[in-house]
Amino acid sequence: MAILQKHGKNSNLDLANLKDNPPDDFGTAGSQKKWTEPNSNWSRPLARIWTVVLLLGTCLLYCARVAMPICAVNMAGQFKWSKSESGMVLGSFFWGYCFTQVLGGYVSDRVGGEKVLLLSAAAWGAMTAFTPILAHLCSQPIVSMTLARFLVGLLQGVHYPSLASLCSQKVVESERGFLMSTVGSGSYLGTLVIGGVGSLMLDLYGWESVFYVSGLLGVLWAYCMWKYLLKGEGPIITLESLGSAGAQSKMSKRHWLRLFRHPAVCAVIITHLCTASTFFTLLSWLPTFFKDTFPDAKGWVFNVIPWFVAIPSSLFSGCLSDHLIGQGFDTASVRKLMQFFSMGVSSIFTLALCGTTTFSTAVAFVSATMGLTTFSHCGVSLNVQDLAPSCAGALFGVMNTCGAFTGVIMVYFSGYLIEATGSWASVFALISVVNLLGLCSFLLFAEARRVDIEGVKSKYHNIHI
Repeated sequence: MAILQKHGKNSNLDLANLKDNPPDDFGTAGSQKKWTEPNSNWSRPLARIWTVVLLLGTCLLYCARVAMPICAVNMAGQFKWSKSESGMVLGSFFWGYCFTQVLGGYVSDRVGGEKVLLLSAAAWGAMTAFTPILAHLCSQPIVSMTLARFLVGLLQGVHYPSLASLCSQKVVESERGFLMSTVGSGSYLGTLVIGGVGSLMLDLYGWESVFYVSGLLGVLWAYCMWKYLLKGEGPIITLESLGSAGAQSKMSKRHWLRLFRHPAVCAVIITHLCTASTFFTLLSWLPTFFKDTFPDAKGWVFNVIPWFVAIPSSLFSGCLSDHLIGQGFDTASVRKLMQFFSMGVSSIFTLALCGTTTFSTAVAFVSATMGLTTFSHCGVSLNVQDLAPSCAGALFGVMNTCGAFTGVIMVYFSGYLIEATGSWASVFALISVVNLLGLCSFLLFAEARRVDIEGVKSKYHNIHI
């Protein structure tokens, strides 16, 4: 487990000298501007406003994302879809989601994450609201719905890489944990909102209303952000703006290859891959686990309580992370501590599910697992911004793409294990092993010094295992 260690005075002097006398070899011509440009970070009041706005945006993102799973049963009955056809519609979102991660982060690093978030929200909101119309106009609803969900996945795929890029460019290091953990909790809040309100609308007004409301709210959120936060500035992204972006985002292929060969960067990618895979597996199979093991249990209990626990847990991890860094503890050690809780301690509760015999105990263990998993918002998810703030969006996109692909594979493999062994213990053991592999990689190789600018050798981020 990481040892928390405070910075010494000499370390602060070294950092000051580094900023006053930056190294000559920054990789690309003109990159030295990065050190002489005025501070562009948000003020604390402005950062709080953006935190609330981005929290709401992430909440609405998940409302639109989960709209189809909620309405799938009703739509299948109306359009006479088979189980495989319903699965094709539901799965098409994730294939689209994988393809725009890197592109979204790359563009955000060059033109600003707020512009990408704005344009994508307006697009996926409009596409979601237009979904019922497509279903009724097309003679083959299965085709139109598969295409519509694929496009929504494409448009939503840029969201988290853009958040990572925006946070690395606008938020000081000691406040990133609170912002990212708060914004990350919007995913759990959105799942709860659409699960409750969406189900009620489904019963009262039909499945179309769920798409109309969630989509139009996304468009409204984009409009309000443009009108009141961006002050009506045009969110247009042109080829010229991409070409004239800040020098810090222009990294050659040689520097990208060097970046991916760095042990700390490899550790971040592997760890995120592991934590995303295990999270997707739990998300996909826990409802089935409860139905198989406790057939008489009420579904709303195990579908709601873990998410209620995850929201305050995510907020707490952000506050704790920022507090420790603000007190002078080593950033790398704080990131490792958060990841230890996310993957190490949570695995204990996951393994405990193997011997669970009562419903209340199982719900408690699952709630603890999901709550602790949220600590990764202040661990590996933030570490990418420590390592490469100039290309955090693109690098996070690579991480998320790998995590999404391996998540799909692990979900399928878990289903095979259940059929082959007839035991849920094999799945929970697999999740724990994958978690521990990712955790060991992070504890051994993770750093918090910049590695995206060649020649920077920060001495104030010593790593202690």
